[in-house]
Formats: sequence, C-alpha cells, structure tokens
Amino acid sequence: MTRPVRIGVQLQPQHAPDYGLIRDAVLRAEDAGVDIVFNWDHFYPLSGDPAGAHFECWTMLGAWAEQTERVEFGALVTGGGYRNPDLLADMARTVDHISGGRLILGIGAGWFERDYDEYGYEFGTPGSRLKLLKESLARISTRLGTLNPPPTRHIPILIGGGGERKTLRLVAEYADIWHSFADVTIFAHKNKVLAEHAAAAGADESRIERSVPWPGRNDAEALHAAGVSLFTVGVSGPDYDLTTLRQALEWRDEVNPESLEGLA
Repeated sequence: MTRPVRIGVQLQPQHAPDYGLIRDAVLRAEDAGVDIVFNWDHFYPLSGDPAGAHFECWTMLGAWAEQTERVEFGALVTGGGYRNPDLLADMARTVDHISGGRLILGIGAGWFERDYDEYGYEFGTPGSRLKLLKESLARISTRLGTLNPPPTRHIPILIGGGGERKTLRLVAEYADIWHSFADVTIFAHKNKVLAEHAAAAGADESRIERSVPWPGRNDAEALHAAGVSLFTVGVSGPDYDLTTLRQALEWRDEVNPESLEGLA
C-alpha cells in the first residue's frame, strides 16, 4: 500500500525570546492538522542575528510531550555528538512514555561548528562525526532494548543526511525515516543508492519513509511521485507564520486517497 502523505512543521527554536511564542506555535500547528512537529538541535540561530534568542532541543521535547495530544514530534535532527548515546536512548524512552508513544528519534552526524566550539565538543572531521554516529546508533539500539520499562512502541528513528557511502548505509540499517535535502533528480539517484545498501544488508527498504523539506506544491508532486511521503515546512520565530504550512496541509488532503485518511 502506498504511504499516505504526511506534513511536518519544524518550529525552529530561534529568535523567540519568550518561550510562550513557541508553545503557541505548537498549539496552532496541532490545531491546523499537522502530522509531526519538529524542532532542531542547535544552540545558536542558524539564520538571522547569530546572537539572537535560542532554546535547547530536548528539554523542549519533554514539554511538547505534555502539551500535545495527537501529533508525533521530535528533533530534525539531534546532533549525534552532543549527548552520550546511552543517555540519549533513555531520554527518548522517557519522552516516549510521557507522550504516550508519539516521539520520533531524529539524529544526524552534526555539522554546525559553532555548536561544537562554544559548548566544548570536539568538532573533528566529517568522517569522525559519521564514525561517532555509527557507534551511537548501535549503542542507542542496544540501550533501548535493556531499559525498564521499555519504550511504549518501537521508537521510529529518523536519520538526516545524504552521503552515499556512509550515511545511506546507516539509513538502510537503522532508520525508519530518511530525511534528505535533494531535489527530484538527485533524490532519485540517492534513493537508488539507498535501495542498493538495503539489499546488501538484507534489509527491507520499503520500511523506510522518505522525507524532504517542503519544496512548494509543484516540486512536492514530483517528489511524491518519486517516493517521498513526508514533507516538512520550516518556520522561524518570533512570529512562526503558518501560512505555508496550511498550504501544504491543503495539498496533503487533496493527494491522500480517502481510504488512507487517518493513517498518517
């Protein structure tokens, strides 16, 4: 069965000096009918004033677990080098329980050097960060299997990135959702590479949901035809304007067959 289209929103925790602005945006997004609410795992703004207001990712996810009722939620994505992976697994399990089983564990290798330098993490190289991500995914998987009580469900793992030799191999082995930033031509190529990695690992690549940022209606249609089913609109503080999100939700409701409604 073809996956139904899902629409996410990434409420970027930047330039909102009052956390109430973020809390209100989460409420408005859930009321609008979004499927997933994401934040991101950085310590400083990625755009606009680099000295602007910013909040931390995982404490915020704990608050969202209590605030929301229906949506799934998570980080797009957690920095793989910022937390001990066994601790991160326990954090994820706890937030999973608080929310009644709605957390998505998004994770990536990390890339924003200022985060590392300012908070005292070793930035390393792309290769060393990917090596650490590989080790972290194995430890997270093991720890989730030993916690008491266990998670309420299999916590979906979202891996962000598009490196063909290493990242997509990790996606094939561990991910339930693959998030990339590719246009339709590049996506088709990388999707083929992912399928090859999955075949080599003896994994079922059909279990992996394909995810990209919202590219606009026309490009979304092409990417959907190529296999993407999760599209995420990014919005920043302080206003958190959801106009584009509502347009994406309208498109979702036009695309999804009636028989699939309610499965997103």
